[in-house]
Amino acid sequence: MNIIITGASNGIGSDIARTLALNPDNRIVGIARSDEKLKVLSDEINQNGDDENFFALPYDLGFPDIAERLVPKILTLMPTIDILVNNAGLLINKPFELMTDMDFDELFKVNVKAPFRLISSLLLFFNRNAHIVNVSSMGGLQGSAKFAGLSLYSASKGALAVLSECLAQEFVDRSISVNALALGAVQTEMLNQAFPGYTAPLKSTEMAKFIADFALNGHKYFNGKILPVSVSTP
Repeated sequence: MNIIITGASNGIGSDIARTLALNPDNRIVGIARSDEKLKVLSDEINQNGDDENFFALPYDLGFPDIAERLVPKILTLMPTIDILVNNAGLLINKPFELMTDMDFDELFKVNVKAPFRLISSLLLFFNRNAHIVNVSSMGGLQGSAKFAGLSLYSASKGALAVLSECLAQEFVDRSISVNALALGAVQTEMLNQAFPGYTAPLKSTEMAKFIADFALNGHKYFNGKILPVSVSTP
């Protein structure tokens, strides 16, 4: 399998990479801003096998030149793609009255526009029966419990979820499946920064195992779905 994971330098993204790399037949490209963290992850994963199967591509997905700068590097490592996990995300916890245009633009740039740009730029290179997994949030799920301070974050994740439904319909003739996973709270560095002292019910490694298995097999059962992945009631 040729697999791309964004936000791969830490948290859920790095744990997804570790899980999928256990199969030496998987060829994984990890994308994140931190060159240093990606190198540490690459060294960790690749030392466990005879051949490299994880490749680090440091890149800021907020940049507008994904097609020109990032995609050619991806294609040198894998000419076609079986799985794309859009895991990279930004969370800003701030009262609505303190939110700014910059907050709005940054949240939607990372959480919605980056997946849009990456999918669009790679569209011609997905294999038939490929699977795109967009990591959304329970906060972006209509009817779920909402939390003060996360208005724009939740709105951006809701937009990503609906985009997933639309793309699944548009890509039917290409045999590309698209699903969104609306995650509940997971113990990650991003969560710790947004909610200091809060203990989530799931560890990053636990959620990563679920997402890795879903990326490999979920499209056999679902397409165009927004699936809650939470131990609590919405």
